[in-house]
Amino acid sequence: MKKRKMAFVCVHNSCRSQIAEALGKKLFGDRYEFYSAGTQVKDQINQDAVRIMKEKYGIDMEKTQYSKTMQALPDVDVLISMGCGVSCPMAERGFDDDWGLPDPTGKGDEAFVCVIEAIKEKLLLSFCN
Repeated sequence: MKKRKMAFVCVHNSCRSQIAEALGKKLFGDRYEFYSAGTQVKDQINQDAVRIMKEKYGIDMEKTQYSKTMQALPDVDVLISMGCGVSCPMAERGFDDDWGLPDPTGKGDEAFVCVIEAIKEKLLLSFCN
C-alpha cells in the first residue's frame, strides 16, 4: 500500500516544521511519509530544537533533515501550516489545516517543550481519529 505524504510549512523551515516532520516520522512513519519546508531557509535547523528533540525523543533531526523551500517538496496529500501568519504563493494549493503554533525561537527551553508537546498532541489527534 502506498503511503500518503504529509508536509509541514513554516517561514524558515528551521524549528516547528522540522519538529513536526521528525515526530511524524517517529510516531507514524509506518503510515505516512513526512516532509517539511519553508518560504525561506536557514543555514541550519534551530539548535535548541535539535538539542531538545535529542533529549526528549532521541531524535537527531540533523542526521536526516535540513532547511528547504517548498519547491523541494514532492506532491503531498496533506499540507499543514504551522501558524506562520504567511501566505505561501509557492504552494499550488491551499493548506489543509493551520496549526497556529507560536515560534519558540529565542525563548527558553520551556517554550520549545510546549511547542513540541503541542505538535505531538496534534499529530496524535490527526492519526488516532
